[in-house]
Amino acid sequence: MRKGTGASPGISIGKALVITHEPLNIEKKEITNVDGQKDILKNSIEASKEQLTKIKEKALRELGEEKAAIFEAHLMILQDPELVDSTLGKIESESINAEFAFKEVTNQFITIFESMDNEYMRERAADIRDVSERVLRNITGQSVVDLSVLEEEVILIANDLTPSDTATMNKEKVLGFLTDIGGRTSHTAIMARSLEIPAVVGLGNITEEVKNGDIIAFNGESGEVIINPEEATINNMRSEKEAYEEYKRQLQEVIGKSSVTTDDKHVELAANIGTPNDVPGVIKNDGEGVGLYRTEFIYMNSDHLPTEDEQFKCYKEVLEGLKDKPIVIRTLDIGGDKNLPYLKIDEEMNPFLGYRAIRLCLDKVDIFKTQLRALLRASVYGNLKIMFPMISSLEELLRAKEILEECKVELDSEKIGYSNNIEVGMMIEVPAAAIISDILAKHVDFFSIGTNDLIQYTTAVDRMNEKIHNLYNPFNPAVLRLIKMVIDNGHKNEIWVGMCGEMAGDKRMIPILLGFGLDEFSMSASSILPARNLIRSLSYSQMKDFSDKILGMATAQEIESYIEETFRK
Repeated sequence: MRKGTGASPGISIGKALVITHEPLNIEKKEITNVDGQKDILKNSIEASKEQLTKIKEKALRELGEEKAAIFEAHLMILQDPELVDSTLGKIESESINAEFAFKEVTNQFITIFESMDNEYMRERAADIRDVSERVLRNITGQSVVDLSVLEEEVILIANDLTPSDTATMNKEKVLGFLTDIGGRTSHTAIMARSLEIPAVVGLGNITEEVKNGDIIAFNGESGEVIINPEEATINNMRSEKEAYEEYKRQLQEVIGKSSVTTDDKHVELAANIGTPNDVPGVIKNDGEGVGLYRTEFIYMNSDHLPTEDEQFKCYKEVLEGLKDKPIVIRTLDIGGDKNLPYLKIDEEMNPFLGYRAIRLCLDKVDIFKTQLRALLRASVYGNLKIMFPMISSLEELLRAKEILEECKVELDSEKIGYSNNIEVGMMIEVPAAAIISDILAKHVDFFSIGTNDLIQYTTAVDRMNEKIHNLYNPFNPAVLRLIKMVIDNGHKNEIWVGMCGEMAGDKRMIPILLGFGLDEFSMSASSILPARNLIRSLSYSQMKDFSDKILGMATAQEIESYIEETFRK
């Protein structure tokens, strides 16, 4: 049995089809006809745009706006003047062939994205790689794999599946995905969950271990994969598959129902989103609002600092799309480790602890004000809440609020309207903020706990470092005690407390957080119905006792074992 990362739940049994992309052999060549190479690049980019436009239209028809937006982003990459102009400049200055110059430039972009500490942003390197390969194949005349003509039901096995692969394939014939690389936020994983196709990623070398025609059985939630299983194992997996299908039917029954425990404790289940294109997924999964709108993607998908009007349109679209549901919009969380090509920021020894998020915004007030004005203007179109990231001191929080008030005064003088009842909150992702949360709570309307960074900073563990990845553990007693402290301090000061990190959607963690008294759980949209189904089966009073016992435990292992024993009964 092999074990990877469960990326999309479900049980799948079927024949393997191993997808191998013909390798691109790009060699550096000195050329004399510079203009000719420039024309080759331009023509290949135009051909790629035409192909991507057709794929986008197909994705729009079959997958909807949310997934079609992936290919809109790919088209934007090809329109990025820095990418194109850098390649043209390289061809001219070095007198080299178009394909080598383009590969060199795109590799630089890929390296930048892969070095970021945000998993979602790291996975965006796959977008650039996919676009790059398409252009290079058009330059060299090498074919692109076509999955639209599958003739029988198969489980696709690949090093990775590009967005183009998943958008063009014949969905009726695909029983599942297995890949060598990728994480839960890779496009393979996102597409699989959207299509409700089971998937396991990050299997290492599954493409080398499996051959075409092998029978594969796997669990897309646990990440367990069996190659050529015995008949008894297949029968067991079929029984598990039937049980899972019944579970999915049960999830549909909680649509429209309250997220309430058996003893009437109500919590809010919201979604984390990155663009307006994510709104349909929130609606489909009956999200009660948005607990985290990551506005940095507006900046990442642009070749310039987004204007006030450009940002206003994005915020307005989300607020109108979800009507009066609460929408927590996080101000710009970028800089240091998430650099923008058009915003020159010096390299830092330790960008994780550097010039980023609120620190950058308080320094570059003009950028901050542009965003705050756009948010205020959009607030009249829905239930907007503004949240500041990476706050580590009261001084930072008060200064951010002061700048927000300055923006209100400016809009008043310009006779531009905005809502008068916008809640203002902050993220708790720095241990310093958690420790003084009793002080900070007096100056905000809510807290939202960002556990991805809180775990990293509390345990002093670089979650990208595989040698110490086992120490990055949400069940660490220090992390859990900080979370409980923040929730208690928030409630003592009569503000609500939410969570927008990965922990909020973790089925093992939900009972603990419920017992701690967390008011709002914000997660990927696809996790909302499973979370609601679980919460409706739990007793709040029993979970309080359960959580109190956990707070008295000394190790993460002890806590995990206790959770497993409790919910196995």
